[in-house]
Amino acid sequence: MNTILVVLLVLAGVALLLMEMFLLPGFGIAGVSGFACLVGAVLVAWLCIGKLAGYITLASCLLFSGLAIWGFIRSKAIDKMALDAKIDGHVELANNKLNKDKGSEEK
Repeated sequence: MNTILVVLLVLAGVALLLMEMFLLPGFGIAGVSGFACLVGAVLVAWLCIGKLAGYITLASCLLFSGLAIWGFIRSKAIDKMALDAKIDGHVELANNKLNKDKGSEEK
């Protein structure tokens, strides 16, 4: 039962970290919760299963998180989220408009 809890905590932690990075940037709650899930998984493995399981869980958390982030960045999903529109317009500054209006009134 403890092993299932560790696996679920690792999966939830990685999913929450991915959500924080790519879906809810700057919000903070998902990132903190994801980090807490990963720390909780390592603690449960260390205290309930044993020292070796704690080390294995720690290594797997780091490896799995890194691979998930790397895989998500390399996937096509990130391209669909990125803004790639080109803006052809220009901005006319208010100061330039006032100077043009003064020039046309003086003539």
